[in-house]
Amino acid sequence: MELVRRIIPHLKNKYAITIILFVVWVAFFDRNDLIAQYTYSQKLAKLEQDREYYLTEIEMNKQSMQELMSNTRNLEKFAREKYLMKRDNEDIFLLVK
Repeated sequence: MELVRRIIPHLKNKYAITIILFVVWVAFFDRNDLIAQYTYSQKLAKLEQDREYYLTEIEMNKQSMQELMSNTRNLEKFAREKYLMKRDNEDIFLLVK
């Protein structure tokens, strides 16, 4: 009760009312309110995490591509295993579990 008696005279001040209304408007009703800012920051964190993942994947793929292009035996092995390529005089038998 004492707290209410101390706050009521300040609420009669037009500047205090204006400031309170402004803070409420910015916090809840504005286009960039607090909830929107929170969701934007969550999306940004997710996108940054995805960016880091894709950068590491790109780096790994560059290394494997360099390894494949540097040695023809590796390239042939990759083509046979991944794309089931064969020479003209060969047959391929697939064993499926």
